[in-house]
Amino acid sequence: MKRQDSAERTASGADRPVESSVLPTGARVLTQGKPDAQSFAIGFWVVVGSRDEAPGQHGSTHFLEHLLFKGTATRSAQAIAAAFDAVGGDFNAATAKESTCYYARVLGSDAPLAIELLADMLTSSVLDRLDFENERGVILEELAMNQDDPADVAHEAFAAAVYGGHPLGRPIGGRPEDIRAVSRDSVWDHYQRHYRPWNLVVTATGRLEHEAVVEAVSAALTAGGWGLESFGPHEPTPLRPTSPAVALPSTGQIVSLGRSVEQAQVLIGCEGLNATDERRHALAVLGSVLGGGMSSRLFQEIREKRGLAYSTYCFTSSHSDTGSFGVYAACAPSASAAVGELMEVEWARLAHDGLAPGELDRVKGQITGATLLALEEPYALMNRLGRSETLMGELPPVEEIISRVNAVTEGQVRDLAAELADRPRSRVVLAPAN
Repeated sequence: MKRQDSAERTASGADRPVESSVLPTGARVLTQGKPDAQSFAIGFWVVVGSRDEAPGQHGSTHFLEHLLFKGTATRSAQAIAAAFDAVGGDFNAATAKESTCYYARVLGSDAPLAIELLADMLTSSVLDRLDFENERGVILEELAMNQDDPADVAHEAFAAAVYGGHPLGRPIGGRPEDIRAVSRDSVWDHYQRHYRPWNLVVTATGRLEHEAVVEAVSAALTAGGWGLESFGPHEPTPLRPTSPAVALPSTGQIVSLGRSVEQAQVLIGCEGLNATDERRHALAVLGSVLGGGMSSRLFQEIREKRGLAYSTYCFTSSHSDTGSFGVYAACAPSASAAVGELMEVEWARLAHDGLAPGELDRVKGQITGATLLALEEPYALMNRLGRSETLMGELPPVEEIISRVNAVTEGQVRDLAAELADRPRSRVVLAPAN
């Protein structure tokens, strides 16, 4: 199969060179070699997430993630699992709001096997009706398990409060009523519309040769019916639009969830930045200052000085057209009001007074070190490639990212903290009902 010539996408240095090729069907293949690694990590990223589900298909994206493990026209679910086990590999999948990834890690010598198995699952799963009904029960159990996790429940409520009627506000796995109602034909229709070669990004890292990976991916996709003979030439899926499909709430929401729990969950936040916003590096600094580690303001004020919580942190979520920003703490129910007030105070203090002496340098060092350490792990490299290609359309070298972080000024952090503080702010508290 002919393809576009590979292109080197990054500079050398902290990054190994990233090579990319686009198959004639529109599938993209990106690799980043790590010669000293023994392992090979690969992800098949389909650019479809829970936000892309049509009415009557909510929960379909996560449903498909489960179903593609249930067997293909030539392999049973047990045969797929046995093949990975026989080489000591592991494989799994993850559904997000804007993508779905099927991934595996094996020894470098077993890379062709991993590519063949994942491609077979992606292109040739049968979605058997009996398997579908069995998996419906499994997914309902998974959702029930998540409902037993107070932090998961509170974060889902926070997303719904911040995003409102926007598709990003829906749970990734669907609601129980969605899973009970969705039909196999609806999920199959969702698959047919979105699981196409031009909507696919394959990222691989570790012990590899780019050309060998491209040839293996091309051959495996063609064997599964995703070649030129079936689909013809096609351009890759373009990036998503940069404006929200649905207007976000103009006012903050106050959400109280009554649960019998030992620790209250307190979340406060607002709309954040989209994934390509030029201020995203200032946001990373802001998040680290406020709640990014043991030296952060929230940790020091709430846990170390007052002993009011074991866990407290800042969190961000960035998507193609919007995002969220918030602070979190888990504490005794009787302390939830005081902890919420402290989180508000620290946010406001950062917005008004800016950074303390030495704080900016410390956080920049924290981000730089964490970024470089993460790149030693092939899975982390594979995820960086996939997220960058599917969400941002660019892959800047690590040196450039670090340079952008180091260029962040105190004024930029203070101004962004103030801007976020002025946005409609939502608060979610999960605690025992009075």
